[in-house]
Amino acid sequence: MAKKRAKSTLRRKEEEFRYRGYTLAKLRKMKLEELMALLPARPRRKLKRGLREDEEKLLEKIRHRDEVRTHLRDAIVLPSMVGKKIGIHNGKGFEYVEIKPEMIGHYLGEFALTRKKVVHGAAGVGATRSSKYVPLK
Repeated sequence: MAKKRAKSTLRRKEEEFRYRGYTLAKLRKMKLEELMALLPARPRRKLKRGLREDEEKLLEKIRHRDEVRTHLRDAIVLPSMVGKKIGIHNGKGFEYVEIKPEMIGHYLGEFALTRKKVVHGAAGVGATRSSKYVPLK
């Protein structure tokens, strides 16, 4: 019995994405005010204050094109962006990210990291006190 239940929940996850009980199609049909009620506090507050002019331009570009580049790291991912490829500026270049339904309500900047992981090389001659006395030949 437990195996059948596990398979059915797996199939349901694969079939359809849901955000707070709503399907992606219903989320796309919602007005911004209705969507705001579903979002966490910080994105809800930002949307309540209204979209800036540059954020509205970004949404307009996204409606007409599949691939867009932007510096707006503080823009919130909305259902209309799902499936599009967005180049998010990380301070040096653009990192292209395909927007997935799970990203709804997050900021674009969360998906383009501004700092690289530090990768240290091997220690060379003179790196430690003990390597000072290693003969070179």
